[in-house]
Amino acid sequence: MPPTQLPLKDLHLPASIGWWPPAIGWWILAALLIGLIALLFWIYKRLTRQSAVKSAKKLLLALKQDQTLDNGQKLSQLSILMRRVAISQHPRSETASLTGHAWLTFLDRAVTGAPFSTGVGQLLANAQFQKNPPTDGDIANLMRVCENWFIAVAKQTK
Repeated sequence: MPPTQLPLKDLHLPASIGWWPPAIGWWILAALLIGLIALLFWIYKRLTRQSAVKSAKKLLLALKQDQTLDNGQKLSQLSILMRRVAISQHPRSETASLTGHAWLTFLDRAVTGAPFSTGVGQLLANAQFQKNPPTDGDIANLMRVCENWFIAVAKQTK
C-alpha cells in the first residue's frame, strides 16, 4: 500500500508557548536589574552629596582669600554658600524656606553647641539689616564656624 493511502491522521502541532508568565530566570533577572538601578541611584546621590561639601570647602577657601570683596559681600556670599549646601544635603522643602532664627537653629543641629543661634553665626541672619558691616574678626570667626559645619555635614553623609 502506498504511503499516501494509509489511514493516518494529520499531524497536529502543539500550541505555541506563550510569553506570559515568564520563566523564573526572567523574574530573577528583573529583580537583579531593579536592585542594580537602586544601588546605582544610591551611589550617585551619595557621591553628589559628598562632592557638594567638597566644592563648598573650596569655595569657602576662595572666599577667605578674596581681597576684592568687602565684609558685607563676603557675608552675603557665605550665606548663599551655606544655603546651597544645606539644600543639597537635606530636602529642599525642609531647608529652602527657613529664615532668621529657624535657619540658625537648623544649622546648629549639625554641630555641637549653638554657634549659629547664640554665637557669631547670628551674622548670617542679622548682619544684612545692621548699619555697620561686620568686622574682619567676625567674618574670620564666622568662616571658621561654617567650615566646622561643612565638616560635620560631610561626616553625616558618610
